[in-house]
Amino acid sequence: MHTSAIVNRLKPSETLAAAAKARELRAKGIDVLDFTLGEPDFITPEHIRRAAVAAMDAGHTHYTAATGIQELKQAVCNAFQRDYGVSWKPSEVTISNGAKHALHNVLVAVCEPGDEVIIPTPFWVSYSALVELVGAKPVLVETSEAEGFCLSPEKFRAACTPRTRLLMLNSPSNPTGVVYPVQALEALAHVAVEKNIIVLSDEIYDKLLYPGHAFRTFASFGDEVKQRTIIVNGVSKAYAMTGWRIGWTLAPENVSGAINRLQSQQTSNPCSVSQYAALAALNGPQQCVTEMCAEFARRRDYVVQRLRAVPGLTMPEPGGAFYAFFNVSRHFTKPLLNGPGVTNATDFCTALLERGHVALVSGDAFGAPGYVRMSFATSMDNLRRGLDAIEHFLA
Repeated sequence: MHTSAIVNRLKPSETLAAAAKARELRAKGIDVLDFTLGEPDFITPEHIRRAAVAAMDAGHTHYTAATGIQELKQAVCNAFQRDYGVSWKPSEVTISNGAKHALHNVLVAVCEPGDEVIIPTPFWVSYSALVELVGAKPVLVETSEAEGFCLSPEKFRAACTPRTRLLMLNSPSNPTGVVYPVQALEALAHVAVEKNIIVLSDEIYDKLLYPGHAFRTFASFGDEVKQRTIIVNGVSKAYAMTGWRIGWTLAPENVSGAINRLQSQQTSNPCSVSQYAALAALNGPQQCVTEMCAEFARRRDYVVQRLRAVPGLTMPEPGGAFYAFFNVSRHFTKPLLNGPGVTNATDFCTALLERGHVALVSGDAFGAPGYVRMSFATSMDNLRRGLDAIEHFLA
């Protein structure tokens, strides 16, 4: 059968591909230490699980409104006001099947074929693929470790053309863990207003912050900025609810209306039980988030200390999320664990998996050649064993 050209051009997610390779080796009886997937290793907190059971027992197992239950939309608005002091209305909220679904909704709703979407590198692997899927053009703007992997207002302004429709921004960042300083975000906000560019702010890691770093939502820099901001968020990362598949957008009413019309044709509704679980997450005690973040901070400190002690490795400060993103290019062409050297990050990850039995994700997938990503959302014992194996591989 014939398949469409636009889908044929899509590449599979490199993150999921790396995890699949690790599973293949495990199936052969090899002990693989897997640091590829970006999801908390904690079970969803008990009060949230109990809310899901209560929802089922109460009969909330039928269709809901296509764009989510009103109570959850209101809870999203209340949480945003509580945490960041910015007001949204339930009519500006769309509940979706996870943040990735929400991202795709936004791009379909606001982009036309041929529009340009600015994406600072390094970027999450699905951004460019989702842009291409709607017929728009990803414009990748390089940022460097020396710049803190933050897009400057000068580079943003220089990348804008009459075809520019959108800037995709992610802070805290996947894959780098970098948190944009407030001044840097404000400078980008000024350019967005000046050039009349929509900013899609992916804030899925907003609750996972480490000492010395502060989160600022992009919508908080005044009404002119908020009118040009679309926020994507969800419960997956902060509440360890990746499998529940609940995300959302916050957008001006005309955009949220467009997203609502689109989603009404895509899906009958986000999972009803998951919506009630998300409601408990947002309205319930937040101590679970604090406790998980504290454990992530302990792991982060250990990983950073170990990696920065290895000669030839450099990395930015992970101020949020749960990733270490480090440069391995100084080890290219050198012999690696009784085998030949490599010339790029993808081959480095393949060699590390096959010879050292450690799975990382290549920075090539994130638009950052020479770097690799390690998720530290796993146990301290796994981290210790994995870092020991990486050191042995490089030595």
